[in-house]
Amino acid sequence: MKAKPLRLTNLDALRDAAECLKTLAHPHRLRMVQMLLQRDFTVGELAEACELPMPMTSDHLRLMQRCGFLTSVKEGRHVYYQIAEPHLAEIMSCVERRFGAEPISA
Repeated sequence: MKAKPLRLTNLDALRDAAECLKTLAHPHRLRMVQMLLQRDFTVGELAEACELPMPMTSDHLRLMQRCGFLTSVKEGRHVYYQIAEPHLAEIMSCVERRFGAEPISA
């Protein structure tokens, strides 16, 4: 029986993927992504939902922005964060299917 040729991703691309996945590998960041996939939020709203101080929340958001996951839009005095990477929906869907997702009131 003839073996099928392997389809492999370039190692440099896999290194980039690993770095981005490391960025996501934090419960508060996953919560923020989960929220932002539903609508845009301010840093204050995300901080409150994650029970974190605003400076720490800002640090998490900055890390995810550097990886290209998020973007921000300024409206008046407020800055709203939103998802920039469309594949995050698929990643989060896998996480939710594996570990469960329950509706909570925000």
